[in-house]
Amino acid sequence: MRIFIKHFICLFLLQNLAAQVQEEINPPEHIKSIIFKGPTQDQFPVIKIGEPIYLEFDDLLANEQDYYYKITHCDYDWNKSSLLKSQYLDGIDNQRITNYANSYTTLETYSNYQLSLPNDNVRLKVSGNYLIEVYNSSYELQFSRRFIVYNDLVNVSASIKRSRDFNFLNEKQVVQFKIKSPNLRLINPKKEVKVAILQNYYWPTALYNIAPQYTLGDELVYKYDKETSFFGGNEFLLFDTSDLRAPTSQISSIELTDLYNHYLFADDFRNDKPYTYFPDINGDFVIRTLQGDNASREAEYTNVHFSLPYTEFIALDDVYIFGKFNNYALSDDNKMTYNEKNGMMEATLKMKQGFYNYKYVLKDGDTIKLNAVGGNFHFTENNYLILVYYRNFGDMYDSIIGVGSANSRNITN
Repeated sequence: MRIFIKHFICLFLLQNLAAQVQEEINPPEHIKSIIFKGPTQDQFPVIKIGEPIYLEFDDLLANEQDYYYKITHCDYDWNKSSLLKSQYLDGIDNQRITNYANSYTTLETYSNYQLSLPNDNVRLKVSGNYLIEVYNSSYELQFSRRFIVYNDLVNVSASIKRSRDFNFLNEKQVVQFKIKSPNLRLINPKKEVKVAILQNYYWPTALYNIAPQYTLGDELVYKYDKETSFFGGNEFLLFDTSDLRAPTSQISSIELTDLYNHYLFADDFRNDKPYTYFPDINGDFVIRTLQGDNASREAEYTNVHFSLPYTEFIALDDVYIFGKFNNYALSDDNKMTYNEKNGMMEATLKMKQGFYNYKYVLKDGDTIKLNAVGGNFHFTENNYLILVYYRNFGDMYDSIIGVGSANSRNITN
């Protein structure tokens, strides 16, 4: 009886471990400027099987320590799938990242690491959700990132509409789309097919488990209003430090101490102002420098100074600087503090030279207010990604059979 109980407890623990959602883990303070992309410039890889993935990051310890990578296949809900490694990988992962070099001619020394997939050691065999994890030589997890691999078996067409809900008429955007499967017979699409919809590749606000509204021949039609709606937000703020010594319309002054210091003009609340369009890259960033030919290993790190007026609207909420540059983390590194002398919320972030998007978010306990400072507008330009998952009866994993995209620049009523 005692042996039976032990086996039951072990089985229970293993099942819970297998069902653990694979979240993205952000790195320690000494690892910065993580670039992770496919063939496009968007820093979230969505690739067909066989297309390349590129990972790059800097270690400010600059001691050329060893890092290793591990790849995990996940199901639709981002739990580990039941596939064995040999079923989704051709080759062996847990390999050392061998392409690295120290920076040169920079005030801040760092080691730059680069990895491409597929490579001589490993290739991906099946479609689906994936997670790449990077470990140090002590096998301590440093960070992880999600990516998507798909087969192009269905066609996805999408459009962005204004909300018909009068409470959010000027604040929300609605994603409507169709999935056409001329070459794949869907017997029971409500059970076989699942979708996920992302705004600007941001997972925390992704929409899941939306069934097709109706079928029309070989088409699945998703023509919802409330079920597939997102708050529009506002255009991201931006700055460019590509030229270390040149103030711009965003940079008020530059000082040189141990590192360059770039002081941005104070930002302001936009939630109570009319919408103004200016081009952004939807929260992303691009590493670049005018002081060298190889931005990966010649770009400087600079101290970028942010400021936002403190108002009663903030109250006791925490204020964070938010963007893809730190994978939208809310941590002490990008948390603002109140300066009693000038009445401003301020923060200083060490960032590699380049072009950056950012915005301010508020946090009250566990509640994150993404658009409280910037406001919500249906005019805002956003990218939307639609992932189509398929799992037939008896299949061991959720494959991805198609992707679609749309941009709210072409929004209609």
